[in-house]
Amino acid sequence: MFERIVFGFFVALLWSCDQPPQRNCSDFKTGKFSFTTEIDGVQKETTFERTSEIEVDYFEGKQDTSSIRWINDCEYVLKNKHPKNKAEEKSIHIKILTTSDSSYTFEYNAIGDKRKFRGTAIKIH
Repeated sequence: MFERIVFGFFVALLWSCDQPPQRNCSDFKTGKFSFTTEIDGVQKETTFERTSEIEVDYFEGKQDTSSIRWINDCEYVLKNKHPKNKAEEKSIHIKILTTSDSSYTFEYNAIGDKRKFRGTAIKIH
């Protein structure tokens, strides 16, 4: 009886273990993407184009350009090339957490800020 319980426990344990999250970050190093977030209760969309060296963001008719410094295949730092205020002078650290065929989930924060936020970017073909 005890052996059956132990065997059943191990079978249940194996079934409960999911595959580790997919992280094909190199698939998302360059391209055109969209990202939707909620600001003051309103859904806002940003589109951006990324090369290996820069990222150009388009938000509410305005364009911003940032330099990119890749830390590894799944992490990079954005630095606004033309900041308009103190907040825009802070670099943003981005870490890709998971990927799918057409999107990636990421975590981001201003460097020095302990608060972290999450988002999902969708690759536009």
